[in-house]
Amino acid sequence: MDLIAIHPIFNLYNRKWPIYTEHPPWPPAKFVHGWQERVGRAISSMVSPGVVISGSLVENSIISPNVFVHSWAHVDSSVIMEGCDIGRHAVIRNAILDKNVVIPEGAEIGVDLERDRQRFTVSEEGIVVIGKGQRVER
Repeated sequence: MDLIAIHPIFNLYNRKWPIYTEHPPWPPAKFVHGWQERVGRAISSMVSPGVVISGSLVENSIISPNVFVHSWAHVDSSVIMEGCDIGRHAVIRNAILDKNVVIPEGAEIGVDLERDRQRFTVSEEGIVVIGKGQRVER
């Protein structure tokens, strides 16, 4: 999570140390809706191309390409890998979601750690890890 610090040790914006990697032709990230509490926004976060944050809040997180965060969802202190889909009203807190994880509407990850331990891997620090391609049950 150091990447989202104001002055990270490993600074992706250091022009003297370019990162050479493939850049697929994804469109820019999109933040949509702006009505009352349904406002697409990201605070203290890194959001990759191809992401849609639709009427939801992303805080202190890293969002990889091609992720969709649906309305009224809340992602906090998490790393979301490529291709994940986070349903409406879902809460994701202190989690790492591997590629193509589907979180259904209203699901809560990182809120009840005892319940999460029964379904997923949870570190000693309370970080919930969900493996590649899992479709989480509510």
